[in-house]
Amino acid sequence: MLTIGDLSRETGVKVPTIRYYEQMGLLSHAERSEGNQRRYSSEERDRLAFIRHARDLGLTIDAIRALIELSQHPERPCRDADRIAAEQLATVRRKIARLRKLEAELQRITSHSHSDQISDCYVIRALANHDLCTDDHD
Repeated sequence: MLTIGDLSRETGVKVPTIRYYEQMGLLSHAERSEGNQRRYSSEERDRLAFIRHARDLGLTIDAIRALIELSQHPERPCRDADRIAAEQLATVRRKIARLRKLEAELQRITSHSHSDQISDCYVIRALANHDLCTDDHD
């Protein structure tokens, strides 16, 4: 059995986050020792590693909850898990496209001729007047 500190060290998940995942129902509430310390099994460590990896990939708590539920039924088809991952991929692609627009706009406004004075600074003017932008990047 692992203490919450051991679990944190082994998975790289901070103690408050472990408690949060318990509150959210992603991890079962830990057994308690006689001294009232939380005790976790290797299965819970594996579940926490799964959650951390899913969070690293940007999956929401609801998506992780659904994937955990799916993992409880190994006989079920994989299409629901594939759908959840595909939705996250689409979200990531939208974010990347937005970041590329932001990158291009920042590149454009920083590449204008530079002035020694803020009163003639194109960056300041562009930030003050959205009409100077070449693309909508809201």
